[in-house]
Amino acid sequence: MATTTTGDDVLDFRAMPKIELHAHLTGSITRRCLHEIWRDKRAKGEAEDLEDPLVVMPEGRHDHDLTSFFPLFSSYIYRLINDLPSLRRSTKQVVHDFAADGVVYLELRTTPRGIPAAGLDKAGYVRAVLEAIAEAESEGAAAASAGGDGGGGEGGATTTTTTTRGSGIRVRLILSVDRRNSVDEAWEVLNLARTFMAGGEGAGGEKAGGVVGLDLCGDTAARCGQIAMFTPVMHAAREAGLQLTIHFAEAASTGTDEELQTILDWRPSRLGHVIHVPDRIKEQLIAYGRGGGEGEGEGEGGRRGQPIGLELCLSSNVQLKMIVGSFDVHHFGEWWRVQNGPVIMPCTDDVGVFESPLSNEWRLVQQYFELTRDDITLLGRKTIDVIFGGEADKERLREIMW
Repeated sequence: MATTTTGDDVLDFRAMPKIELHAHLTGSITRRCLHEIWRDKRAKGEAEDLEDPLVVMPEGRHDHDLTSFFPLFSSYIYRLINDLPSLRRSTKQVVHDFAADGVVYLELRTTPRGIPAAGLDKAGYVRAVLEAIAEAESEGAAAASAGGDGGGGEGGATTTTTTTRGSGIRVRLILSVDRRNSVDEAWEVLNLARTFMAGGEGAGGEKAGGVVGLDLCGDTAARCGQIAMFTPVMHAAREAGLQLTIHFAEAASTGTDEELQTILDWRPSRLGHVIHVPDRIKEQLIAYGRGGGEGEGEGEGGRRGQPIGLELCLSSNVQLKMIVGSFDVHHFGEWWRVQNGPVIMPCTDDVGVFESPLSNEWRLVQQYFELTRDDITLLGRKTIDVIFGGEADKERLREIMW
């Protein structure tokens, strides 16, 4: 049951500086932005075989489940975002939209994909995304220093917030391995992550910047019982200095003891969704934050004594019927009550599909789990410890988070 927030605990969640750590790039493109890209393509005689996104995905319609959700991307969105201009435009708009919602630090994730018809290989895709992010950051910083909102652009929110003034938004990139990938394809993703690693050198020697981690995501019906095939890739990613965030127990089919233990043996820094988790595995997640777990030091991947981060996506889980019931029974409440356990944070997952910005996810958390203002600001600040950005990013956030 939702509770009524009173007096001192009322927060302006849009103005509150926020950290978003689980946001898929393509799924974060608003329906309005997709519509405008479609409209402009149609005016040039392109996208003739695609319906208006606002017909395919009317605003306010949220009736997908896991069966219909994943094909939405392959059968429609990827076919619309199929060239360099639409990729750059949509990426910039995603960054602007998060900034307009008061997000001051964002980790976007994307699966590298080649677009041969547009002359883009996977490296070109990653480079284009990073360049678009850098442009959006610069535009946001300029708007923030001028007293604007750091948002704007076409097809997105432009409401002014106070959080980005003088600060803007910082964005880092996570590259995703799709569960449907072969081992060779997974190695290719890792090699791209190494090439474009934050602080490293890009292809051809240019400064790359941006990529901070590796993700495993995708259709939960794929590779059930087989993900150990990715173990060498994940270990190599950690050895290269990349951090890991893994979609974890997202569906019953991916919540077996064997799969979850395999993932934990990779020593990820964060886990996403965390729904179908047996008690034995829950105990391990709690133990990480209390100096427990087997081994120590590098054998723990730097996790010994450090809490693991749990990226909890309330609207995604409810709308896709990934949990039984509504927000009041979401497992956020269970993890919130664990003392000295994992660091938990609300996340949007795919805000373009679920139409629930991060400010609303925080609002839901307060509404359904009786968090006070102090609870919320403390959770927000704890999240700083599990970002994949460097110490400079963390220091900046410590200065501006409430």
